[in-house]
Amino acid sequence: MPLDKFVLLLVIVVAAAGLTVWVAAMALAAFQVPGAGLAFIPAALVAYVVWRVIADRLKNAEDDHYDKIEK
Repeated sequence: MPLDKFVLLLVIVVAAAGLTVWVAAMALAAFQVPGAGLAFIPAALVAYVVWRVIADRLKNAEDDHYDKIEK
């Protein structure tokens, strides 16, 4: 596994753990504070943007140019 994909995987795992804690805190707040559920809209937009960036990073053929060079 190339180092850049391994680091990307670690970043995704750490971000997912943080996001899980944040979503749980927002869900608990939504039950106690009226209108706190509206915070899920920006969270969904951020999640969509992150998903698109990661998908583009993994599918970009130009980034893989140096992976095919013999060392």
